[in-house]
Amino acid sequence: MMDATKYHVGYFPVDTKYTKWVKKDHIEKPPIWCSVDMRDGNQSLIVPMSLEEKLEYFKVLLQVGFKEIEVGFPAASETEFAFLRTLIDQKMIPDDVTVQVLTQCREHIIRKTFEACKGAPSAIVHFYNSTSLAQREQVFKKSKEEIKQIAVDGAKLVKKLAAEYEGNFRFEYSPESFTGTEPDYALDVCNAVLDVLEPGPDNNVIINLPVTVEMSSPHIYASQIEYMSENLKYREYVTLSLHPHNDRGTGVADTELALLAGADRVEGTLFGNGERTGNVDIITLALNMYSHGVDPKLDFSDMPYLVEEYEKCTRMHVYERAPYAGSLVFAAFSGSHQDAIAKGMKYRKKNKLHEWNVPYIPIDPQDIGRTYDGDVIRVNSQSGKGGIGYMLEQTYGYSLPAKMREEFSYICKEVSDHEHKELKPNEVFKIFSNNYLNLDSGIKITDFDFVRNNEVVKVLITFEKDGEETELASKGNGALNAINNALKEFTGEEYTLEVFTQHSMQGAGSQSVAASYIGLQREDGSMYWGAGTNTDVVTASANALLSAFHNMMMKKDKNKDKAE
Repeated sequence: MMDATKYHVGYFPVDTKYTKWVKKDHIEKPPIWCSVDMRDGNQSLIVPMSLEEKLEYFKVLLQVGFKEIEVGFPAASETEFAFLRTLIDQKMIPDDVTVQVLTQCREHIIRKTFEACKGAPSAIVHFYNSTSLAQREQVFKKSKEEIKQIAVDGAKLVKKLAAEYEGNFRFEYSPESFTGTEPDYALDVCNAVLDVLEPGPDNNVIINLPVTVEMSSPHIYASQIEYMSENLKYREYVTLSLHPHNDRGTGVADTELALLAGADRVEGTLFGNGERTGNVDIITLALNMYSHGVDPKLDFSDMPYLVEEYEKCTRMHVYERAPYAGSLVFAAFSGSHQDAIAKGMKYRKKNKLHEWNVPYIPIDPQDIGRTYDGDVIRVNSQSGKGGIGYMLEQTYGYSLPAKMREEFSYICKEVSDHEHKELKPNEVFKIFSNNYLNLDSGIKITDFDFVRNNEVVKVLITFEKDGEETELASKGNGALNAINNALKEFTGEEYTLEVFTQHSMQGAGSQSVAASYIGLQREDGSMYWGAGTNTDVVTASANALLSAFHNMMMKKDKNKDKAE
């Protein structure tokens, strides 16, 4: 039985004057990005990455474009220590990249951390202690002053060791569980740390305010960040950093609003991997900015590769509906969605638009290495004529007349529904071929010859059926009309050639392939469709005519069998 009375508000709002962020429209520039995949992400794995996997994943992060990467907690394990030493000793850290290491405010851990960092070309020593009310009372059983002293002592030690050890060091401090800490107390602790570290023009210090556990709606966190930003000492020389987790499912919203509130930097992971419900997903954050025309300064142009590497190194799975990265996030199965997307894509192509504004698709899938044919329009029993027609056109070049496309969509949906599966593009094309394309009706045209006399075209045509050839002369107002009149005379069937369309599919000049579509109508209004292809436009039209005729006769035979 659920009992809401056991829960209470555990966060600490700030004065309502800290809401300037509300008036801001959108994020105008990217933050400084710091990947914590190798530390926070790695420690949350059931099986943490091996040294080899960490080295491989480090290279992936470099390819994405991260300039700050938290590589681990060197004092935590032999693998963590060895990984950092490998990066330094084998000179694997690019000149423009800074590695970051995490340590608690405990002397022996800080000292081992500096041993691991010795000789680092550029390293951020990130030290922390928990300041929340719950942890002060329940875990440490210490007063505010005692907890603050832990932070101050940690700051003094990292400053001292940085001067003693070979390497280029910067400092970062986190009041862990910031969201469960009284804001005025968090400010007091951070300012005490800053007084020790003495930020200045050549000594930028990072103050990181983590959403260690999400405890409030995003607007509360944003106001807390604005309060800290406006009241921190040395603010000009302080980089205000965020480290949101996702316990309430609002990690991205926390981060976006906090950036509006004055934060400069974001720590997060690819695909949101992290403790419990995860860290904030940098991919979602970055591509949200990208969708507003802001260059995030990170390269996600090959998302399938990133997914593959992530899943291989972490043994985690990228959820199919994960924003931007999931395999289904651009997929439209709904008929109405497919129709809107197909029309939007055609509109974009026709008008040669640069700006992206296609219905239902927030960014161009091709920008992140996805495709239109395999990722956008997907066919199942819920699909519609627009999407199915678009898939056939985009993948194979066939542009069906509207009524034929509608009939074809019902055939595809019936197959999908009966077999309980999605239809891939090749399966859609197979259904099209089997039902419409260059069908053998038992009647073949083996030869034809045309003579034009003013507006009349005369044809001498040879039909073959059951191995016997019959030569007929006919006429019409064009080549196709003449062939059709000859076919009606040859078979004795009554119908109207109601629809004829044709387009070039590929190539140029004499090598292009013509695709023709014909709809034949009986007196009762029933329509029968066929398609034909050939490098010769008349032959393509004749093939489409015979295909439509075949479907008409097949229906006639079925009706005859039912009557008998």
